[in-house]
Amino acid sequence: MDNSFLSSDDFRRVVDSTPLISIDLVVKSPDGRVLLGKRLNKPAKDFWFVPGGRVLKNERLADAFSRLTKAELGVEIAIQDARYLGLYEHFYDDSALSDSVSTHYVVNAFVIELSEAVTALPVEQHSDYRWLSEDELLSADDVHNHSKWYFLNEKGYSV
Repeated sequence: MDNSFLSSDDFRRVVDSTPLISIDLVVKSPDGRVLLGKRLNKPAKDFWFVPGGRVLKNERLADAFSRLTKAELGVEIAIQDARYLGLYEHFYDDSALSDSVSTHYVVNAFVIELSEAVTALPVEQHSDYRWLSEDELLSADDVHNHSKWYFLNEKGYSV
């Protein structure tokens, strides 16, 4: 598998013309609270959002899942240790590249139920983290709607 990233110009053309495939991680603590990070980048900048990221070209979903859990949670977790939640679509008016380039994600969402707390959360994508109950998450104005959708059954395409 080639993990090299596209040039900025090539990536801009991709984002402007195609959907991106991603994985979102609904991470639950032993007491049932959900991990959210405050986004540093567009889209959804300054909103609280579940961890996740893009699947790379020629990367198997299981490999992407392991890579993303390591990058987003600081601990590598196998896809077999998660529960598939469903398929979702996220549309944004902006992108990490520009306010004038929209973003379309096709998201595979997974639930990870931790047996112990994660302690070394990375800061590359999120400025802060917090754990919220499902009720707190759904009622918070600063939690992005796309993260709330994982708790609203009618929003996804589950199998």
